[in-house]
Amino acid sequence: MVASVGQSTMSSKLRIFKGQLQWKLARSDPTENDSVEGLRPNARGPGLVTFGPDRVMEFCNNNDLQLIVRAHECVMDGFERFAQGHLITLFSATNYCGTANNAGAILVLGRDLVVVPKLIHPLPPAITSPEASPDHIEDTWMQELNANRPPTPTRGRPQAVANERGSLAWI
Repeated sequence: MVASVGQSTMSSKLRIFKGQLQWKLARSDPTENDSVEGLRPNARGPGLVTFGPDRVMEFCNNNDLQLIVRAHECVMDGFERFAQGHLITLFSATNYCGTANNAGAILVLGRDLVVVPKLIHPLPPAITSPEASPDHIEDTWMQELNANRPPTPTRGRPQAVANERGSLAWI
């Protein structure tokens, strides 16, 4: 009887540990770009980390993987590549929580297992007035969407910035 109580307690502790580990793995994020390596505290919560491309590459090499696909982080373009393409963050919910104005994405496996992202753009808002022109609403909505939605930069690549005339330039 004493042995079974000990096993039950150990089994319970192992389940708790596995649950905590799964929580931390699901909510830890890549660093802001490929040049930031190692592990760092994550603003999303205690015990969570951001991990650099070096950690992704080490994990892929140790486990004979070429690609990791992760989710559970809203990215503006629906997907984001990291660690020279060895990690992809995928987010399929458009306009997350009705406020993010983000695109969603799905991944399609092409020939030779080439990963091809397909974007899903948010729908325009419903027409609330019969006098409103659908074309006008869609044009206005798209302008507002693009004005309020900062582009998600491709990790490890140059970012576009607006110059004084409002056009984009690469830095």
